[in-house]
Amino acid sequence: MVELHPATFGALLRSMLTEYKEHQSIFSLPKEKWYKATKGIDHTVIFNSKKASTPLGPAAGPHTQMAQNIVLSWLGGGRIMELKTIQLNDRLTIPRPCIDATNVGYNVEWSQELLLEQSLKEYVSAMMLIEILKNEDLLGDDGASSHTIFDMSVGYDLKGIQTSEIRDWINSMKNSKKLIDEIRNEIPNEFSKYKDLDYPPEVSSSVTLSTFHGCPADEIESISQFLMTEMGIDVVVKMNPTLLGKERVDELLQEVMGYHDIKTEQKFFDSDMQFEQAIDMVGRLEETAKREGRSFGVKFSNTLIVKNHKSYFEDEEVMYMSGKPLHVITMNLVGRFRETVGGTLPISFSAGIDQHNFCDAVSMGLVPVTVCTDLLLPGGYGRMSKYLSRLSAEMEEIGAINIGEFISKSSNTHTDFEEAVITNTKSVVEEVTAAVRYRSEKNSLEPKKIGSKLHLFDCINCDKCIPVCPNVSNFYIEIKPGEIAYTILKYDGSKVEEHPGSMLVIEKKHQIANYADFCNECGNCDVFCPEDGGPFIEKPRFFTSPETFELYSDEDGYVVYEENGKSVILARGSGMEYKLKLEENGNSIFSDKYISVELDGEDDTVISSTTRNECPDGHELSLKTYHIMKLLLESVRKSGSTNFVRTVLEESVA
Repeated sequence: MVELHPATFGALLRSMLTEYKEHQSIFSLPKEKWYKATKGIDHTVIFNSKKASTPLGPAAGPHTQMAQNIVLSWLGGGRIMELKTIQLNDRLTIPRPCIDATNVGYNVEWSQELLLEQSLKEYVSAMMLIEILKNEDLLGDDGASSHTIFDMSVGYDLKGIQTSEIRDWINSMKNSKKLIDEIRNEIPNEFSKYKDLDYPPEVSSSVTLSTFHGCPADEIESISQFLMTEMGIDVVVKMNPTLLGKERVDELLQEVMGYHDIKTEQKFFDSDMQFEQAIDMVGRLEETAKREGRSFGVKFSNTLIVKNHKSYFEDEEVMYMSGKPLHVITMNLVGRFRETVGGTLPISFSAGIDQHNFCDAVSMGLVPVTVCTDLLLPGGYGRMSKYLSRLSAEMEEIGAINIGEFISKSSNTHTDFEEAVITNTKSVVEEVTAAVRYRSEKNSLEPKKIGSKLHLFDCINCDKCIPVCPNVSNFYIEIKPGEIAYTILKYDGSKVEEHPGSMLVIEKKHQIANYADFCNECGNCDVFCPEDGGPFIEKPRFFTSPETFELYSDEDGYVVYEENGKSVILARGSGMEYKLKLEENGNSIFSDKYISVELDGEDDTVISSTTRNECPDGHELSLKTYHIMKLLLESVRKSGSTNFVRTVLEESVA
């Protein structure tokens, strides 16, 4: 469904620890894809005067919105978490689909899709879950690689940021003791030892400022001044790639990289802050930071606003470009910026980062180096650890044991750190601009479609849809393959009679399902699914509770819950609702609006049936639906099954 409904802290904790115990994975990410520090190699960096165990992190976006997303980023090796941007208007209507990562990377997404108080709880919950993982030492390094920074992202204008709502939100991130204590009470008794952990009350003391495309330079400066002087936090200003100027951007896009279908508009360059304005502003804000005892830096870059030339976002005039072409543009912008201001100003980076260019970005002294688009590709969060493995390998190759040495030794000719940063920046920008891998001909292929259509059960089982979902809304279940003969109950005006039906055929044990509460219908799983239809649409969709099931009464799906100690599953499809309840004697009661039937718990034969609600003549109730519901109920409740449906059910009866 379009709206997200976060899980309780207790459900997240139970799911995390149970899944690890049973499967050596957390939120569907197997342990072999977690970050593991390399002995003798130190990835530690300093960001806003604080230590982080790696320079890697998820960019503000779909991978830093919900608690489980942030935990997954941490397991992958992210240690500087740029939290998804919050703003005063937290009731946005966001187009669906909103993400297209087929090759280049486009989106029409804005800030957080949660309410302010929900975002606050998700970020604090993520911090607490990570502290629990540290306590358990699941990475096996006694906490050596666990130093983590949470970086807020706020937007989008001075008026909104100065409101009491945003002030209070920021202050609650600076001191979350009250909320931490509230969340402690959600910890199930079986995990009571975690109630007494020493969770740090300061979740974050820094912000990366995100502003509207077209936000005036003086307003950006005023916001930054306000955040440093009145809110007492460190500030990084996220810059737009339009700073490079339309002529150079178009030259890189079209002449150098060959993206002739991507068009920019002059008006967006004119309305954005200009390069000279940015240089002057940065100088003044550096002085403010020194005076206030704060840290200040810049980030390159935001997405690039371009004309919508694709049918994917059919109602949008513009869209926001990321990925490989943005990498080249933004690297050129970093190069120009450093030529002007030198190599001492802290710069963070986000634009088309992947395992192949991450090390180069680190060699330029960029902290943090954050990623988004690459994590939307098959493998998802599991791609992150490869970045750091390659970094370790390159550090070992040149004899560097820490990031400072890596930067200095990468330059070949300079030992002075600032000189090395400048030298590395120049060489990397030149290499990136000339590299074929960023050009259109290397990034024009779309994910392969095989021409078949998805159905409720049985697909090709590539499992791509599971890791590409930022929110972990897709999961797998196990159903015993086989053929089940079903009958159809029909009311003839006086009685219900059983008529022959057909066969329900389940061909494969491994099946895909969707957790509706975590699914915002971004469309990313559909993009990478080889079959047509969209997993989030065609596969069984489970809601958290009868309340959310009823709240979204226009959407098909299922919900499992306990009623008087017995399991119940509700279903909705084709305009009808169905209920299946397991009875004390092992039998089942299955019903729709008009017919209720009792079935034998062993062989599923009909024992009795009744009508209700003035059942219309000719009304039919297919027992195919009964068998589907029973199979789904059994699969999600099965011991060892890894899914939030089971977790929430266990949480409700604990």
